[in-house]
Amino acid sequence: MKKYYLLICGLCVGLFTYAQNNSWKPNDVINQESASSFRFSPNGQMVVWVKRRPYKKKDRFINDLYLTRLNVKGKKSGYKTIRLTRSDASDYSPIFSSDGETIYFLSSRAKGKALWGMSIYGGEPYKVHTFANNPSRIQLRNGNTLFFVSGEGASLYEQELRKKKDNVVVVEDQEHMKANRVFSFDLKTRQITRLTDNRYPIMGFAVSKNGQWMVTSHRLSQHFASDGKPRPTYYIWNVKNGTKIEILKDTYQGPGNFQFTENNQGFYFTSTKSSDPEWGGAGISLLHYMTLKDQKITQVPLNWEWALGGGYDVMGNDALVYLANGTTRKLALMKKQGLSWKRQEVDAGKMNEHIYVSQLSKDKTKAIYSYTTASLPTQYRIGALKAGRKGLTLAAGTELVKLNPAWSKKKTARSEVVKWKGYKNEEVDGILYYPHNYQQGKKYPLVVAIHGGPSASDLDRWSFRWAYPLQLLTQRGAFVLKPNYHGSSNHGQKFVESIKKNYYEPELEDITKGIDFLANKGLIDKDKMGVMGWSNGAILTTMLTVRFPDMFKAAAAGAGDVNWTSDFGTCRFGVTFDQSYFGGAPWDDVNGKKYNEAYIIKSPLFELEKVKTPTIIFHGSNDRAVPRDQGWEYYRALQQVGKTKVRFLWFPGQPHGLQKLTHQIRKVKEELAWFDQYLFKTYEKPNESFKTNSPLAMLLKKEKAAAQKNGVYGAMANGILVPEVMPVAKDSIAIGCFEVTNAQYQAFDGKHAFPAPQANYPVVGLNTSKINAYLSWLNKKTGKKYRLPNEKEAKMLHKKAQKLASKENSLNYWAGYKITIDDVPGLQKKVAKVKSTLLMNAGTFKGAKLGKATVYDLGGNAAECYMKGGKMATYGFSAYDYADAHAGEVTTKPEYVGFRVVLEAK
Repeated sequence: MKKYYLLICGLCVGLFTYAQNNSWKPNDVINQESASSFRFSPNGQMVVWVKRRPYKKKDRFINDLYLTRLNVKGKKSGYKTIRLTRSDASDYSPIFSSDGETIYFLSSRAKGKALWGMSIYGGEPYKVHTFANNPSRIQLRNGNTLFFVSGEGASLYEQELRKKKDNVVVVEDQEHMKANRVFSFDLKTRQITRLTDNRYPIMGFAVSKNGQWMVTSHRLSQHFASDGKPRPTYYIWNVKNGTKIEILKDTYQGPGNFQFTENNQGFYFTSTKSSDPEWGGAGISLLHYMTLKDQKITQVPLNWEWALGGGYDVMGNDALVYLANGTTRKLALMKKQGLSWKRQEVDAGKMNEHIYVSQLSKDKTKAIYSYTTASLPTQYRIGALKAGRKGLTLAAGTELVKLNPAWSKKKTARSEVVKWKGYKNEEVDGILYYPHNYQQGKKYPLVVAIHGGPSASDLDRWSFRWAYPLQLLTQRGAFVLKPNYHGSSNHGQKFVESIKKNYYEPELEDITKGIDFLANKGLIDKDKMGVMGWSNGAILTTMLTVRFPDMFKAAAAGAGDVNWTSDFGTCRFGVTFDQSYFGGAPWDDVNGKKYNEAYIIKSPLFELEKVKTPTIIFHGSNDRAVPRDQGWEYYRALQQVGKTKVRFLWFPGQPHGLQKLTHQIRKVKEELAWFDQYLFKTYEKPNESFKTNSPLAMLLKKEKAAAQKNGVYGAMANGILVPEVMPVAKDSIAIGCFEVTNAQYQAFDGKHAFPAPQANYPVVGLNTSKINAYLSWLNKKTGKKYRLPNEKEAKMLHKKAQKLASKENSLNYWAGYKITIDDVPGLQKKVAKVKSTLLMNAGTFKGAKLGKATVYDLGGNAAECYMKGGKMATYGFSAYDYADAHAGEVTTKPEYVGFRVVLEAK
């Protein structure tokens, strides 16, 4: 028989179990950590980075700074990592000083107006300088010069409005459009210098490595986000003499992502290639290079039909590019030779197409990158980068830092890339997630999870978000399909543009044929399907329930359109989007009509009477990407038609993507409950009048744990009363819910006497031989193996008891106030005068979780026995003991010592 030990999870105070509870919970979505903004120190021996974490007190995520020392080994990961900041502020944009001894960063502290610094050797962060207006996008050049973007402060017009408390908004107020500008800050002299004199606000900027040159882009109108007009302007600035040259005049769609080369002779940038550049239409991303000397532009020949798939990074004078590759992105190096380039492969071994480089060391010999698949949570790694004649090799290296350690104990859904024939018999791909309990040959429910965009894509990389909590669905026993329907990016220009002026038709055919593909493979039960999505995913979800009213058992639509006629004017980018995808404005005369009928034909609102699928709707009140009233129109139509159940959740103050932790978790829980009710058929309606931690709840839980006969606690086994036990984990030992009671012990020793009201009190005062005799009798009568906790288990139980004792039946409780060790002698004098007993019925106080078990009186009532070196010893506290959190074992008088059983697993 295997010997099992009780274990305490070191990450969760007081959690006592053999194996951590490995199921996914809704809170796992918002509690997850992520890392970003990695920066190497100048000598390559340190890395500063940002960790994002939930902060429940402020109901939002905040960022902390961390420092990893690559020359010091760590305990939990390959390297020593130190947390630098810990506050209720959010710290971000860290950079090293030129000597590597100071870290500068921005923060939400001081209203976001200060530049902060801290020594790598320790100490508190300090204000380097407080600016009149908030700085952003800091870049260090020339050793001591910090470039940043900032506004100029409130104008007299704005100041006067504030005095009047006038908060009226003039929509797209072009007359009062304000510019932000680029400044420099000398870290030694604290001198601030304005470097640009632009009239219009800066959209993007980049600074050359030597700090002499800048590239900026400028938005010229307040309505640019909506209609893309007029076209932005672009400039090269000579920082030394303050001159500028306008570039990229009416030649490229959406130039951006400017990055200078190491030799300061030019810069790379990207642009979009589409069939409708006048509307900023979706297309593919191209890479270009411009020389500073003569502003000559050369398109970098990627020799890859689907072009860029995820941007690029400059590596010296070369470009490290991500090539669009369907469900992955292929990493390659564009080796620059004059004004020509040669593509070289980047070989990362088994990690190929699943890595995303975050930062390169100054000497380009090390890379920090993330490695992930749809089934593998993101790993942040550091590996050696080596150049060869055929290309680069990136070593697997080691994990730089490990986040979300509890996830390693959880089961993640198996995943695979699947491909099928969709619209026009063209190939479509997607990511298929398997149920956690998958068995070959069995059919399972399916949830179709549709991505937004539409110009976006689901990749073979880890994704577990509040909008798509996939593991919680696969854990429920469902397949999840994430289809890259026509119109998705990362699949080439023809594919991404195929839905323009043909919205819905290709996408719905792709999705329904994907469902048939899975059904034909015998994987899914087509009578048990749900559909969900956010943004464009919700848009397609809605239309699927219109076109196929009987296909899905449940639908969840977050922030999706139903009425394109109103979207044109109310969506933040409505004009460009709708012009591109629907071909014209709503008032255009089309097909002999005085309006553009596409806006009617393509609007689900006018067909919502067909919907029979129970639908839950989510929308943020401040959403301008998909206007908030779209949710109201959607809800009101389904509510008035009355053919199906509908529920509408409105998130006050939230934009297109939910920001508050409480709103994210509410969305996840509501969505899961909806699918549980209408798809999985496992829903139990909660009793909203019942508080789960109320005294009533405690009593019900205790009675459930305490099987009772004639008012005494215990279970019946082979005709005798035995202690009630609960397993602490699956296939593990079980532990007594209560200390062994008088009535239970009397079943063994008929001569054991006690007052009738004390039948459920713990049996106390027994010697070693009597306890051992009871256990031997119990084992013989039940055919099972009961024992006392061993030394290791008792040590962990005592730690748990220390946490509970002040709230259970201990001297601390009877005192009625928070006592110290100096109060104990006086209290004991008073206790000595008590004629009755301080012991109570088992389970008088609230139970505590030990893994999956709920146990009572661990922190008080009777102290408990365990085996130590073949002899009896005690752990925990009795009602007569002071529960001292700083003491070790407590010596309890024998007359107040009882015992709790442990039942071995089979």
